[in-house]
Amino acid sequence: MTPTHLLVVCLAICMAVAGCSRTGSGEADALPAVTTATVDSAEPGDEVGDGATTSPPATLPSSTEAVPTTTDPTAPARRTVPEAPPLTRPEWLGTRTLTTGPNGFASAQPTPPELADRRLPTIDTLPPPAAGAGDGTGEAAPPFVSTIGPLDGEPLERSTWEEGCPVPPSELRYVTVSFWGFDGLAHQGELIIAAAQAEGIAGVFEKLYNARFPLEEMRIITPADLDADPTGDSNNTGSFVCRAVTGGTRFSEHAYGLAIDVNPFHNPYLRNEVVLPELATIYTDRTRVLPGMIMPDDVVVQAFADIGWRWGGDWNSLKDWQHFALNNR
Repeated sequence: MTPTHLLVVCLAICMAVAGCSRTGSGEADALPAVTTATVDSAEPGDEVGDGATTSPPATLPSSTEAVPTTTDPTAPARRTVPEAPPLTRPEWLGTRTLTTGPNGFASAQPTPPELADRRLPTIDTLPPPAAGAGDGTGEAAPPFVSTIGPLDGEPLERSTWEEGCPVPPSELRYVTVSFWGFDGLAHQGELIIAAAQAEGIAGVFEKLYNARFPLEEMRIITPADLDADPTGDSNNTGSFVCRAVTGGTRFSEHAYGLAIDVNPFHNPYLRNEVVLPELATIYTDRTRVLPGMIMPDDVVVQAFADIGWRWGGDWNSLKDWQHFALNNR
């Protein structure tokens, strides 16, 4: 081989090696690969929910990034976030009172970093179905358990029912169901549901239990909850509460036992600049896929749809991602 031929071969080898090095460097600098899902362009109905207006949802602040809403079908693909262990409950949780404004609500707040991926352990109200039995113990998972009984005695006394509510206790039922917490353990929760819907709702939560959809808390809403100053960080999956609609005067569907809010912090209410809970602004970005969030056509939406209940995440004039109701309001 002549010196000229040798020089040409060396140059070709160097160029190939350099090209491979550039490709390898680019892959090393890229973000780790994650599974993504395309956001389907849902066509929400024209129905509006509690206190709805015709103004579109607003873009709101978060603690770590801008938080776009995702009613736009051109929104980016949802990001699947890696698994993380449950976090310790912050000592300040439920203690920081927010100042309400002229509209009766506190202003939307940036989400504290501790709650940006909220996976807090459950504080039990009822004895768990099988103490300590969870995913990693080597024991069989406890079976789903539910009960349906009259609303009377201590559960009634603990509830917000009073004279003047739109339905009597005889038309409501006290329901208990198993659920999985973010701590990987089985827990038992309680709800107050319209008598005619109690069996169907028990079936909904059986489907969520079998799918291991996590819930942080599920207990009766009390008068103290109703009268408490806002802290913007609550996350109770609740049903009956004798109150008016959000921002209105007529009775809410909750006052009839015909509505349930699921993981409110993970699935907040959004209307204009109002976010409830107020610290859940980062969760108005529905491109983030995190445990506890409800997504279109997922197991939660489908389970409620199977018994004829509709989802507030499909509404046009506001978004109430936590809210399911029989009468779609």
